[in-house]
Amino acid sequence: MNTTEIRQQINKNLDRLSSERLDLVAEFIEYLADKESQDATQELLDIPGFIESFERAKKDIAPGRVINWRSVRTDV
Repeated sequence: MNTTEIRQQINKNLDRLSSERLDLVAEFIEYLADKESQDATQELLDIPGFIESFERAKKDIAPGRVINWRSVRTDV
């Protein structure tokens, strides 16, 4: 089942729920979205040296010491 079909199935079933159950579904979806975001963040934090590199990048960005990505990647 593709994403569009899944969304259609979800919407079809949402139309059948009471407002109390819809509230519960909304809370559950919010929980899942937060969990996915936390997992992605943790994946980045698990990369050796990521935090240090990120902090250096923030210090470079503030005064404008950046390079246009088009000059680095001309094939994109």
